[in-house]
Amino acid sequence: MALRPSRAASAIAGCAALAGIAAATPATAANNQAGPGDRVAVTGSTPAWATPAAKLGGVDTHMTRHVQVALALRDEAGAEALAKAVSTPGSPQFRHTLSAAEFTNRFAATQDTVDQVTTWLRQQGLAVAGVTSNRHFIEASADTTTLERAFGTTLAKFRHTLKGGQTAALVAPERPITLPRSLRAAVTSVLGLDDSEKTITPQRIAQPTPAAAAEAGTSCATSWGQTNNTAVPQVYGDGAQSNLVCGYHTSQTRGIYGLTAANTGAGTSIGIVGAYNGATTLADANRAAAHFGSPALAAGQYSVALPSGGFNNDPSCEPDSWAGEQALDVQASHTIAPAATIRYYAAKDCFSLYTALNSAVSENKVSVVSNSWGYNGGESTVPAATRQQVDAIGVQAAIQGQSIVVSSGDAGDNSGVAGKPSPAFPASNPWVTAVGGTSVAVDGSGRKLFDTGWTSTALVQSGNTFVPSQDKDGPFAGGAGGGVSSIFDRPDYQAGKVPAGTKRMVPDLSALADAYTGFAVGQTVPGQGYVEYGSGGTSLAAPLIAGLTANSAQAANSDRLGFLNPAIYDLAGSSAIADVTPHKRGVWTPVVFGYGGVAVPSARGSYFIDFDAKPQTLQSGPGWDAVTGVGTPNAGFVAALGK
Repeated sequence: MALRPSRAASAIAGCAALAGIAAATPATAANNQAGPGDRVAVTGSTPAWATPAAKLGGVDTHMTRHVQVALALRDEAGAEALAKAVSTPGSPQFRHTLSAAEFTNRFAATQDTVDQVTTWLRQQGLAVAGVTSNRHFIEASADTTTLERAFGTTLAKFRHTLKGGQTAALVAPERPITLPRSLRAAVTSVLGLDDSEKTITPQRIAQPTPAAAAEAGTSCATSWGQTNNTAVPQVYGDGAQSNLVCGYHTSQTRGIYGLTAANTGAGTSIGIVGAYNGATTLADANRAAAHFGSPALAAGQYSVALPSGGFNNDPSCEPDSWAGEQALDVQASHTIAPAATIRYYAAKDCFSLYTALNSAVSENKVSVVSNSWGYNGGESTVPAATRQQVDAIGVQAAIQGQSIVVSSGDAGDNSGVAGKPSPAFPASNPWVTAVGGTSVAVDGSGRKLFDTGWTSTALVQSGNTFVPSQDKDGPFAGGAGGGVSSIFDRPDYQAGKVPAGTKRMVPDLSALADAYTGFAVGQTVPGQGYVEYGSGGTSLAAPLIAGLTANSAQAANSDRLGFLNPAIYDLAGSSAIADVTPHKRGVWTPVVFGYGGVAVPSARGSYFIDFDAKPQTLQSGPGWDAVTGVGTPNAGFVAALGK
């Protein structure tokens, strides 16, 4: 559902709201070209990569696909206006929220609309599995032939580049889908007809295990500079170079943000959205907590919302990779907010993450929802009609007082994957808080020495010096995603806070993300048993911000704070948020980690990772920047955000 500036502005004229928080493509029938007979096309229902030149051939006509038919809000403009009003400090409606039932009764599709669309789907031969409680998705399935006939298109296979440069044959409609004119205003999109979701990956990176190297002096450092390999060239002076950090423990991580024993997130709840469900997540979290210094999760403090129908272990979704993501998200958020309850929303596969996110919002049990996943490539990877689902889900979350945080990605400006600079999705959606990344040094006494933007330049030792590594991505070796959206208009909360322009800028805020100065995680890994290692990526930054949000709600004597961005940008430039700028610092490492499909040297050797030296187009800098947003939380952030 697109957010129309003209409609939203007229609905809240005279109110200090966020007019302009808009997606570009309206979803009304009047704006869609006619299809065959009495049908209209759903513009934006094909991905940009499904071009005639990339077509490989047809698909198995007997293959069954699960689809999600998305229904329009009954009063889209009214919902957007209310979401802005309850999220804007100074508004009379600020934080005057609705329950999930109140939202559904007031704004969701009517039961008559649900019945009308469901009846039509069944008439077309689709098996309808159910309807989400907020009437946003109708879940259905059918074979390819039935789906093609129902939605007036043809499915085909197309060549598309995935992370790491591999190419795959992905399915997509050859032309926009069509619907009967009588249903077009009710249906915004049909998810699941294309394979865009196969490009979704966790935004996480892990150090190889075990983290310590065998050679004397080359082990990882337990704090900045605790170990420094002096046998290699020293790029910077004393104190400016360290071996990679093994992964910060509880006191070190909490110390970065100035947390005290009183900051526990008590009375709040954190939702985590991911695919699949690691069987040892809870046991691993408690074993890691005992070693790293966090309290154990109490009975009932951690729960899992399982998908109906079980899991679909599609190899293209890389099921095993999600267990490490789940471990990181649970342990990071628990470290920051140890008394908050945690509820994990498990998608049955990578195709169903929107269903899991929608469940976290429609269930309305959690204060903040953390999402450490995104599409491999820029925002244009995702069909426009699919992108609109985050609008509707985000609007409902805001009205209910829930916060949604999303990692900004690990491939920097995405030029290596998308071919041109582009922010990632769903981070670029203006209804979410996009979380960028920092590299952070903590000394042996637990004191933060510096933080700088997480964007890594890989240098390889050559004789008595280090030289830039050379591969298809050059010396760039991963970093927080960001940039200027080509799709979403600039929201009002960014006015005067970001460089001049008319489009949404990413990210909004940042936290620790660099795995070379990362976070210590414990996980049971198949074939290895329980191991501990340093982890990072903006997959770490998102749950850290989720935990800080829970602490802020606790400080405000509330269970939730709502859509965060207006308040975050109000704090920009204050002592609550530290401005992040480049520092001439770096780490020595025997191995270079691969982030987000970025090409890096694969062999063990002698490498120097230079921090924030602009290996791509992104670098931190004074004020808002495309690596760290308005900055990173300071010690006063928890108290200030909740005011």
